[in-house]
Amino acid sequence: LKKNGFDVTQSSVSRDLRELGVLKASGRYLPPTDETARANGSFAAVSQFVRELKLAGPSITVLKTTIGAAQSVAVTIDKADWPEVVGTISGDDTIFIATPDERAQRRLVERLHSLFRI
Repeated sequence: LKKNGFDVTQSSVSRDLRELGVLKASGRYLPPTDETARANGSFAAVSQFVRELKLAGPSITVLKTTIGAAQSVAVTIDKADWPEVVGTISGDDTIFIATPDERAQRRLVERLHSLFRI
């Protein structure tokens, strides 16, 4: 891109790809499907990458994903703007989801079980 006159960095390209709905999983970029583009972050597009759910106290929920998919899943959760989610932190294959209290965590866990069938 720089060779063609675009002033970009790796982080700005990654941010732009996320905004376009392009997912990165297992080291590959996956273009958005028509459904994903319409839904602006469809859970159907990322559900195949979620492997496990664990509780880490009364306000932290941990999702395990396939390697390289955590950020895409976390962005999808963030874009959903659920009232029970305070925020997410993602690594390579792990997502920490913060909730304000145990009651909100229970609502989140029900939602995640339903969406990801885990």
